[in-house]
Amino acid sequence: MWWLGKNNWDHAHDLIDSAPGSENAWVHAHLHRIEGDESNANYWYRRAGRETPDYGLSKERDVLLAFFLD
Repeated sequence: MWWLGKNNWDHAHDLIDSAPGSENAWVHAHLHRIEGDESNANYWYRRAGRETPDYGLSKERDVLLAFFLD
């Protein structure tokens, strides 16, 4: 999430790409949603055990940050 905040999508994706766990799959989904690759994002949401959000990217980023910082 830090690299994403620094507008470095590529590095954020490189780090999360092989990271295990449902929380990391959620971040991975968010990254592909930012990229505009909805089918890939949906795959990662399923891996994360989450529904694709029905709200915008900005809100999802806030939800992710709250989850990890809480």
